[in-house]
Amino acid sequence: MNDTVSSDFSPQNAFHSNAADSAISKRFRRIGLITIAAVYFLILVGGIVRASGAGMGCPDWPTCFGRWVPPTDESQLPPNYHEIYAERGYADTEFNPLKTWTEYVNRLIGVSIGGLILLTLLYSIPYLKRDRTVFFLSLSVFLLVGFQGWLGSAVVASNLRPVMITAHMVTAFLIVCLLIYAIARSQQDTMGRLEIGALSPRFKTVLAVAMGMTLLQITMGTQIRESVDVIATTFNQGERHLWREEFPIIFYIHRSFSSVILFTNLWLVWNLVRRLERGHLLRNFGIGLGALVVAAIGTGVTLDRLGFPAFVQPIHLVLANLIFGTQFFLFIALRYSENPRFTAAARVD
Repeated sequence: MNDTVSSDFSPQNAFHSNAADSAISKRFRRIGLITIAAVYFLILVGGIVRASGAGMGCPDWPTCFGRWVPPTDESQLPPNYHEIYAERGYADTEFNPLKTWTEYVNRLIGVSIGGLILLTLLYSIPYLKRDRTVFFLSLSVFLLVGFQGWLGSAVVASNLRPVMITAHMVTAFLIVCLLIYAIARSQQDTMGRLEIGALSPRFKTVLAVAMGMTLLQITMGTQIRESVDVIATTFNQGERHLWREEFPIIFYIHRSFSSVILFTNLWLVWNLVRRLERGHLLRNFGIGLGALVVAAIGTGVTLDRLGFPAFVQPIHLVLANLIFGTQFFLFIALRYSENPRFTAAARVD
């Protein structure tokens, strides 16, 4: 990685202690945080689309039933629209206004987030003179969003193949991680002033292990979700109480592994809460991490015991992504807090 800020290190080129309060830094941080929140919201909406079976509510892309604004009633469609879409490879296409507009709103939110990503890129331009990595991270996110748009069209063209849907979700996950890194790096002077000496020497190692566990758990969850898509099709989205009997063995591994994840993250939270002062940035994130892990396990238990309710699936998905995002931010913050190349720059008056 090219750490521009660490090369040619001098007080004139380093961020000063008040850089976090500068207009450029505050503006980039603000738009970045809004964009991150919006992407998480889009992941939630995408989960709702998938769980409700609304993914083919619009059987074409970028239009919806051939229109930029979809119809609200079947009478607005050609009488032979079933045959039209059957010839395109989408047999048994039935207009459902709720599913159509659910998918359409999902697309509108995606377009809006594209605008936020563009603003994030524009606001990162001043970092070309401060820390070029921030700009190139923002540029990477912008390019990935373009790829994500193409992937969205490929998902529709594939008639919702589970592997394509998974690729779509993984790309969203990567976009969030790059945004988190860009925002954290842009605030590295603030990170450099964080006092973390009281934390256990093993904290960063355990945090890295916890991140690996979360990725493994998300990977298993993705495979389960692909199986659920097949099961849902078999049962025609009904009789959810019977789905559990068809789950693959990985579901039970995923369920048991959550206990290991719980205790590992609680150890991290305990260290942050016990060893850092009240109001410390990382302490607050630690409390949030604990709440997210407990909530994710709670939604997992709900899915397991209450017949896989559709409204819980997207919540469980978003919580898993938020857990890794929080862990990832903590890891980056620790890196900048303990690295003298950055802390020295932050302490220059």
